[in-house]
Amino acid sequence: MNKVITISREFGSGGRSVGKLVAEKLGIPCYDQELIQKIAQESGYCEEFIAEKSEHHNNKFLSNPFAFRDYYGNSIQDKIWLAQLKAIVEVANKGPCVIVGRCADFILDGTADLLKVFIHADNKTRAHRIVEQYGEAEQSPEKRLKEKDKRRAAYYQVNTDKKWGDMKNYDISLSTSSLGIERCADIIVELYKS
Repeated sequence: MNKVITISREFGSGGRSVGKLVAEKLGIPCYDQELIQKIAQESGYCEEFIAEKSEHHNNKFLSNPFAFRDYYGNSIQDKIWLAQLKAIVEVANKGPCVIVGRCADFILDGTADLLKVFIHADNKTRAHRIVEQYGEAEQSPEKRLKEKDKRRAAYYQVNTDKKWGDMKNYDISLSTSSLGIERCADIIVELYKS
């Protein structure tokens, strides 16, 4: 059974940066944006569409009985979920790795030796990060943080029947605003090796 680190994260917390640094320190692959290509290939949808939809759930589809479904009753979001599930299992089966987001903690539960991590930060740190590093300045950073986290929480809830960010779902929760990216990565590496 491969050792896999899954990183769930609040938007703007630096979870992706932590994941990449952990993978670099351990000499193992990190899958984040790379999964989008695999999901796109598997689902047949373009990468831009997958990037937008693969961590978000549109609740309108849940309540709309007339939403498009194929012959088997699958919606577009169902097809993306199945492609995502296949891609995550595939990369985890290749060997030890870090997987950022996309409900990997849930998907791989029981099939890999998991270290499930949740990365968070205070709103001031997150707002600064999304403006300075992500270049998101079109709307208020606080509104963007709230919107993005709400969408991630809904997506996680719909696909896992669990609450996103609930510490019972993770082995450890780390604050990048308190500890910094480097220290968070070091803690995860230490846990992985122990």
